[in-house]
Amino acid sequence: MPAIAYQTAFQLAPVGMVLSRDRIIEDCNAEVARIFGYPREAMVGQTFALLYPSSDEYERTGARIVPVMHAHGTYSDERIMKRANGELFWCHVTGRALDRAQPLGAGIWTFEDLSARRVVTTELTPRERDIAAQLVNGRTSKQIGRILAISPRTVDIYRARLMKKFGAGTATELVQRLTGN
Repeated sequence: MPAIAYQTAFQLAPVGMVLSRDRIIEDCNAEVARIFGYPREAMVGQTFALLYPSSDEYERTGARIVPVMHAHGTYSDERIMKRANGELFWCHVTGRALDRAQPLGAGIWTFEDLSARRVVTTELTPRERDIAAQLVNGRTSKQIGRILAISPRTVDIYRARLMKKFGAGTATELVQRLTGN
């Protein structure tokens, strides 16, 4: 059986893949270019900020990634990202640092477009997107508060705003609406 070239496997992977260093895209495959709607060449050499709804969300997410990567070497979440045309969509993101001591140094990241089963239907503020992403990952107000460095009461206020925006009567109903179930 002939050997499979790693470059071929990377380019033809069924999930979006990015090789990065210091949050700069060093290489990416065709699937990540398709997901985000940029030509591959337009992504290479850019920071991941290109893929976020706002620079603030890019910075806050980076700050959240560091302690998790230090502790585990990997990071995974579901968050709202932005395509080249400005469309916001839910995305499952997983990353691995090549060196745990440098969590945002060299790494490999995968991106899975969740928009077919989870649609962004309501305009949300950056902080509401942060809270929503944590809620769909099953976190409590206390956990979210620790992750986002805000009080659990502030989380509850944002959860209430989200419930109103989505017409949800309970926290469970809110998560169901956020996940499209």
